[in-house]
Amino acid sequence: MNKLKNSLFLILGAFIFIYAYMPVFNFGFLGLPVFLGSLLIMWILLDNMAAINSLGNQQNQQLKLKSAKIPTVLLSVLFIYMTIVPTITTWALFRTNDYRNLIGKIETGKDLSNHMLPISIEKIRVVDQSLAQILGDKVLGYQSALGSQVTLGTFNIQKVNNDLYWVAPLLHSGFFKWQKNNQGTNGYVMVSATNERDVKLVQEIGGKKVFIKYQSEAYFFDNLERYLYFHGYWNVGLTDYSFEINDSGTPFWVVTKYKKTIGFAGEEAQGVVVVNAETGDIKEYSINNAPKWIDRIQPANFVEKQLNDWGEYVKGFWNFSNEEKMKITEQVSLVYGEDNDAYWYTGLTSVGADEATVGFVLVNTRTKKAIWYKQSGATEYAAQNSAKGKVQEKGFSASLPIPYNINNIPTYVMTLKDNGGLVKMYAMVAIEDYTIVGVGNTLREALMAYKNAFNTTGNKINAKSKTEKLIINSIITRINGDVKNGNTYYYFTLKSNTKVFIGSSQISNDFPITTIGDSVTVSYDNDNQDIIDVSTYKNKTIGK
Repeated sequence: MNKLKNSLFLILGAFIFIYAYMPVFNFGFLGLPVFLGSLLIMWILLDNMAAINSLGNQQNQQLKLKSAKIPTVLLSVLFIYMTIVPTITTWALFRTNDYRNLIGKIETGKDLSNHMLPISIEKIRVVDQSLAQILGDKVLGYQSALGSQVTLGTFNIQKVNNDLYWVAPLLHSGFFKWQKNNQGTNGYVMVSATNERDVKLVQEIGGKKVFIKYQSEAYFFDNLERYLYFHGYWNVGLTDYSFEINDSGTPFWVVTKYKKTIGFAGEEAQGVVVVNAETGDIKEYSINNAPKWIDRIQPANFVEKQLNDWGEYVKGFWNFSNEEKMKITEQVSLVYGEDNDAYWYTGLTSVGADEATVGFVLVNTRTKKAIWYKQSGATEYAAQNSAKGKVQEKGFSASLPIPYNINNIPTYVMTLKDNGGLVKMYAMVAIEDYTIVGVGNTLREALMAYKNAFNTTGNKINAKSKTEKLIINSIITRINGDVKNGNTYYYFTLKSNTKVFIGSSQISNDFPITTIGDSVTVSYDNDNQDIIDVSTYKNKTIGK
């Protein structure tokens, strides 16, 4: 009878452990030995409790516990499995090449600017994750009934119909809120990454309400992790539960499926598991056949670890002098290349270096194809300090810099924020020379200041521009000044061109004394701007 009772207790204990902790039953994951070890300890306790109870009425007898040879031997085996086996199979001393090569073959690129997408000023990211969170919370604040029921999840950046958005789901704020709204939370929030005034609370698509039923803040089998575990994913690694929407706005959870390739380490993405957040429909894709709307398959922490291992073991394990060792400069940031694919971007610096880089790496967020551009330049941290130094009296903080191709010059673009996290100014810093800085109250002001700073440096940076420098000799047909934040900007049109040009007296002192009908020579970069910033300006009529 006791054996049957003990067996039932073990089965119940096993179910509770699996339900609560969801251990991965596969080699390299500690969940399996921890699970088995817990059951063995429970077995020993139950077995010996029975022995103690059987001696309860024998007063002057020394208690003797039953022999537990079998579970004790098994515990010893598990102890070896959790200590010695990982050491042998995982320790970098024995697997140095495996760690270094896990990132795959890193190609060498010629020019970083060739990979970056030339972009118009209207498409530059000015909203980072922290600002998106502030704007999203503000939207929920306007909805008093909704704000008391839900919280805002983590924002992920992604392309939706070729526009960049931060997207976050509404999540249950507690057990009783989940119980009351177990059909799901109603909707998600979209914040434009290029326009902080474009914030949307999406609760309907095509007249049908959106409910996020499966999520991390739900309970029992509505909980996303548990839902996947008990739908066949109990023996694989799952990580990076990212909320994404497709181009029609349907919400999904995109989860990276991975395995351990170096003993108990060496995490390697194998594909994605996509869960419809409303219906629970599950689809699995390999890296090669994942839908185009999925922006990220390779988790950021996997890429960071693999890049650091690649730089750490450049000369093997025994390299205490740090010869040729490299490390990433900051956490990776998601950027978009000229091919419109998403990439994890970071700088590489020598171990021990503070502000200078030895190159920059772009890693495809889907395929993990990596390209290393061996160009010296400023780290993200150094660029932030350079930008803040321009307005140091204001005490602003700088957002994480995003690299862009500005007139074919690799450029960090960032926002400068006050203590409340709100954007107050914008900054552009040349990656190759962080002393070339442009700061302004608007992006256009920052761009003009940046171009002016670049033009006055004596071409310290060799900008091999794909966008050629154009020169026009023409007649002024219209010109007007516009004062913004104490600076005067001159907008003008030319007889031989339909475009609108803009310049300031920082570029030429001829602007304030130019009138309609004057003959001028203008040079500018043939870039993607709707309003053209001039590089040089000369009024040929003056002095005749």
